[in-house]
Amino acid sequence: MTARPANAHQARLLGLLRDGGPNSRAQLGDLVELSRSKLAVEVDRLLETGLIVADGLAASRGGRRSHNIRLAPELRFLGIDIGATSVDVAVTNAELEVLGHLNHPMDVREGPVAVFEQALSMAAKLRAGGLAEGFDGAGIGVPGPVRFPEGVPVAPPIMPGWDGFPVREALSQELGCPVLVDNDVNLMAMGEQHAGVARSVGDFLCVKIGTGIGCGIVVGGQVYRGTTGSAGDIGHIQVDPSGRSCPCGNTGCLEAHFSGAALARDAEEAARSGRSPELAVRLAAAGALGAADVAAAASAGDTASLELIREGGNRVGQVIAGLVSFFNPGLVVIGGGVTGLGHTLLASIRTQVYRQSLPLATGNLPIVLGELGQVAGVTGAARLISDHLFSPA
Repeated sequence: MTARPANAHQARLLGLLRDGGPNSRAQLGDLVELSRSKLAVEVDRLLETGLIVADGLAASRGGRRSHNIRLAPELRFLGIDIGATSVDVAVTNAELEVLGHLNHPMDVREGPVAVFEQALSMAAKLRAGGLAEGFDGAGIGVPGPVRFPEGVPVAPPIMPGWDGFPVREALSQELGCPVLVDNDVNLMAMGEQHAGVARSVGDFLCVKIGTGIGCGIVVGGQVYRGTTGSAGDIGHIQVDPSGRSCPCGNTGCLEAHFSGAALARDAEEAARSGRSPELAVRLAAAGALGAADVAAAASAGDTASLELIREGGNRVGQVIAGLVSFFNPGLVVIGGGVTGLGHTLLASIRTQVYRQSLPLATGNLPIVLGELGQVAGVTGAARLISDHLFSPA
């Protein structure tokens, strides 16, 4: 796709067709508040670019029937969501419906070359399956701070070898299309905003609890990245001044006390110390433990596992309570791999937030699990690049 909208009116029309699907000229005219003649000019110009196509006659509203239009059905976006321990790749159409999705275990510490070889291989597999002849744009999420304009990770604590790697430039050359790069939690927030639990909310927080912990901040419907791109790095807020050492070099960080990695370490310690026979059995069978093991043990009534979840939820809730008092969001979304711990974790987080934050901030504040699961990040990645391509050049 080489064409871009020429002005804000065209960009608005493309956004409405992306988010709402095919629509009639008459209804679009109502939404963008353009005169019939001005709307006709802008729609005709978009038809000439090939970004939209005619889609039959609309239902009658009395009088002459209007024509439906839709985004070009052959448009394809690629979403790549790189986590600490896995890679998700998906192809979407112009309306950001996921047409195909692949997941592959991958340690981000293997470095950018190995990770992107895997991601590109997965993209090629989806393309070979007939889902796309090529890609019109790609969005990429990485689990660390990103200098957004350049698409470059900056000193990511859990990503050795990635500091300064030109992700945007390298992937754009490989894929032959425009590429944007962002922090993975920002993309999760955008995914939940587009097609998940945050569809009708303008100001919200999206907290991802996985191998690390981060927070996407959405203000007025837009992701807030901060001056340099590091907004939302809540995993390194101190929760215990005399606490554990963190890979970032500080002590007592939230991430050091409760994240996927911290939970695995604490679960194995509980198994080996005899505090949890249930976890001991699982450790003996698998050789290692993760959040799924703690969730299963807790479901079986294992006291030590329930305590690990509650304690972790209290730590996370402590930090979120401060964010809620400061930001006053309309919603808090909890996502990431550790959310397999389910409602025990959610209940602990809610209890801490409602206890610590002011009633004015929490009186009507939902704190909920995300809806999209594994496709939240790739959906957000497609939303990111479509926002770029559907804006005036």
